[in-house]
Amino acid sequence: MTRFGDFKPLCRDVPSYPWCNLFYRELQHRAPAALLGASFDTKSAPVGINPKCGIPRTGSENSIGNVANIIACAFSIVVTLWLIYRCNHRKAAVGRVELRAFLVVYLFTLPLQLVTTGSFLQQGSTTLVVFTAIHAGAVAALFWTLLGNAIVATQVVEDGTPSSLVPFYFLTVVFMAGTTYVSLDIAFTISSTLEPGNPKDSLHSITLFVLTSIWPGAAALVYFILMGWIVAAVLREMRPLIYYGLAGLLFILAQLAFFLLSRPICNGTNAKIDGSFIATVLDTATVIVLYLAWRSITEDYWVDEAYFPR
Repeated sequence: MTRFGDFKPLCRDVPSYPWCNLFYRELQHRAPAALLGASFDTKSAPVGINPKCGIPRTGSENSIGNVANIIACAFSIVVTLWLIYRCNHRKAAVGRVELRAFLVVYLFTLPLQLVTTGSFLQQGSTTLVVFTAIHAGAVAALFWTLLGNAIVATQVVEDGTPSSLVPFYFLTVVFMAGTTYVSLDIAFTISSTLEPGNPKDSLHSITLFVLTSIWPGAAALVYFILMGWIVAAVLREMRPLIYYGLAGLLFILAQLAFFLLSRPICNGTNAKIDGSFIATVLDTATVIVLYLAWRSITEDYWVDEAYFPR
């Protein structure tokens, strides 16, 4: 029976699910007999634990890795750099520093995603585990920065001031460091404090599941509710509301593409590509629309009153 916090169905049915890299390392050292099928040979094993379909590691069986998602990540990096550049030029915009932080963290997740899902590194290797742990931390931090932008938009505290930035950056570091530690604890079994158990429970972690699945969804939901309220009830504008609605739709479609389309695409292409590239493109489209929504409710520059000497 599947329990809350079980990763086994995800690691089996969803190709390129990056957090499976952590459990692979744990199983390799605590219960190697549990690694079967495509996961048996570490030199060619794809992302996942005994996956029904997975892209073999680069170089094995003429595989070039998850090339479609590699291209999507590279494209997204360029687009995000452009958004950061444009954000920096809007000097008077409310929440500029906080939105820039969100974009920078999103940019940081892209090369990590490229490494953790690209089938470059050998499964079970320390390098892959460390990159995956940092990736998990970056994702948890990303969604705090998203929610933090909505809190700043309410003007509870003035944006760009220490009262806004200190807790904003502090919680970003807390989410990043905490999730990274939890991830490393799972892979290397540093302690049994967080997830006590035995090798049969190796694909079970409530803490990691909450930080990488429940928290992002909850943070995104609260963000869109807050921004919808600000735009509709406070600013009374329709155009930004359309942007935020579109961003929410794109975000949902990205999750559906990753979790529902990845395996059919993987099977249909004989394990050449999966749906992760569609999810990456849709995620980046979401970020673009969020930037457009923010731009539509903020000023580009300060308008100085004309001075007429007497």
